[in-house]
Amino acid sequence: MPLAVLIHGPNLNRLGTREPEIYGTTTLAEVNALVEVRGRELGWEVESFQSNHEGALIDRIHAAADQGADGLVINPGALAHYSYALADAIRSVDIPAVEVHISDTEKREEWRRVSVTMPACRASFVGRGIEGYVAALELLAMDQAGAAE
Repeated sequence: MPLAVLIHGPNLNRLGTREPEIYGTTTLAEVNALVEVRGRELGWEVESFQSNHEGALIDRIHAAADQGADGLVINPGALAHYSYALADAIRSVDIPAVEVHISDTEKREEWRRVSVTMPACRASFVGRGIEGYVAALELLAMDQAGAAE
């Protein structure tokens, strides 16, 4: 069964209570459950991980490669806007990655409008709410199914 690792960056553990007018009221546990259910429907296993620490996220990306993961879905949070180390970690593994941002970063503060991690990813879903996570997983599954043909 293909494996996707779902990685959440800083402050995403506060989903459901953090600025609900921007991020909604869905909790991180609910996001993970939603993606895991969709994963089962697609025939994928999904492992979720969240950390507020850049190094822990980098370590999890490396571990995903070591365990043979088939895809990464990553919401780096604010690290997307300045963490070249995280971008390098994504590039350092041979795993397709899809970046997700719940809010539309293009319509927010100027500093949120550029992602240094996005170019390391195969695609991105921005401003689609939590459905962006599901769309990212579906894209990975579609890519793998196409590669298998």
